[in-house]
Amino acid sequence: MPKRFLPRQGPAAIAPHIEIMKISKATKEDIPGLCELLGFLFAQEAEFQPDRSLQSAGLQEIIDFPERGQILVLRNGNMLLGMINLLYTVSTALGGRVIILEDMVVHPDHRGSGAGSKLLQAAIDFAKSVGCRRITILTDQTNKTAQRFYKRYGFTISRMVPMRLSFGEAGNCQPDGKTGKEELTFME
Repeated sequence: MPKRFLPRQGPAAIAPHIEIMKISKATKEDIPGLCELLGFLFAQEAEFQPDRSLQSAGLQEIIDFPERGQILVLRNGNMLLGMINLLYTVSTALGGRVIILEDMVVHPDHRGSGAGSKLLQAAIDFAKSVGCRRITILTDQTNKTAQRFYKRYGFTISRMVPMRLSFGEAGNCQPDGKTGKEELTFME
């Protein structure tokens, strides 16, 4: 007996229990929801702790200055299902713009639904569309699930070792404790 297919007639023809996920750029109005998502991410990371005021300030800076990066969000209607934070820098080795994938998180209720795959593929497509030559991401060494996920998209483990120098309180960008507002003197 041949199978019968009903013609698709737009989103209304889709069963109500199926989510319609859409990717868009984050806006200022998304910041509270993005902070909630980052709370889930930082609660599971070894090096970071959730701090809503710090996360809000960082998100605001990226949204206000899109030349620094983009935050892509995955939505179902007005609900944020996930986010991915893409920051720009320049690689002298590659002679052009590259992306650091700083944060990627899917709401725990939507993991395993394909949301992460949709987000990551959107980030890869976006990076290519703006001429980026590479995406770099850091994962916790113990997060083998995330590492397998990224490998499925072509990411490889680098022989480079990430190192950090943290300056403590927010806004203190100099290792000597100065705010950076003082005049710098360079040797000629």
